[in-house]
Amino acid sequence: MATNDFVLGIDIGGTNTKVGLVDKKAKIHARFDLPTASEKPASDLFERIFKKLDEHCKQYELSPHILGIGIGAPNGNYFTGLIEKPPNLKWNRVNLVALAQEHLNVPAALTNDANAAALGEMLFGVARGMKNFIEITLGTGLGSGIIVNGQLVYGHDGYAGEMGHVIVEKNGRLCGCGRRGCLETYVSATGLKRTVFELLASENGTSILHDIPFNDLTSKMVYDAALKGDPIAIKSFDYTGQILGRALADAVAYLSPQAIVLFGGLAAAGDFIFIPTKKYMEDNLLPIYRNKVKIIPSGLPESDAAILGAAALIWNELD
Repeated sequence: MATNDFVLGIDIGGTNTKVGLVDKKAKIHARFDLPTASEKPASDLFERIFKKLDEHCKQYELSPHILGIGIGAPNGNYFTGLIEKPPNLKWNRVNLVALAQEHLNVPAALTNDANAAALGEMLFGVARGMKNFIEITLGTGLGSGIIVNGQLVYGHDGYAGEMGHVIVEKNGRLCGCGRRGCLETYVSATGLKRTVFELLASENGTSILHDIPFNDLTSKMVYDAALKGDPIAIKSFDYTGQILGRALADAVAYLSPQAIVLFGGLAAAGDFIFIPTKKYMEDNLLPIYRNKVKIIPSGLPESDAAILGAAALIWNELD
């Protein structure tokens, strides 16, 4: 493989799009961000991406041999190349693979950001060498990517693996998807905030979180409060771990993974989330699965993970 062989990784978010050329050793070159601006046609975004890529290559005197394009995007469908009714984007139904290939006639592939993160973990992160694991992305919502026998699970229609939308509480919290009791309404940065306010309303005792309005509260504030021994903060993490641990016990019964990898802002809470999650998962596992499944933090740098995941998608195809 030549030293100028790269793939182009593109991660499309609701506000910003991240782009970079990635080599086989996970080094990112000619990296840049730009506004997604989904109020304009998707074609406008791709025109801006390739114009800026050309400018960066000239600036850094790169002559890349681009082998393929990997794209991570909300509701990205690997089988069709389409995104359909993506949350936080104003496009309805767009073939992103076709748009990319209008600019560069090379292999291209699309999937959602959590699937891309799982592939990134398998190629570049803590899951190297693993053939069966689950990647859980813990941000504003909860995403997941499932690897079985070394292959990402897409299912019949390309949308498999939405663990954030399994119902964990009957008639529970209203989810952005329109249903009630979805896992991500309890296990996510937003879910943690909702738990804090429910506990503040129902528990006696003092908490430094009492005087923070809901819209100002962040998961980092809850973590900082937990570090100071705040009982509401600690109990909020324990409850979050309980809900996640039970859901993971069910997932283990289906998939028997070697490991479950936690990635994202909420995972940065460390032992406050890992210890209760592991405890409640083990408490709810069938005996044949106990003490066999690791719960580990991601090995991908958070600032690079989106680009590396998108790049891993196409590196995996090329391999």
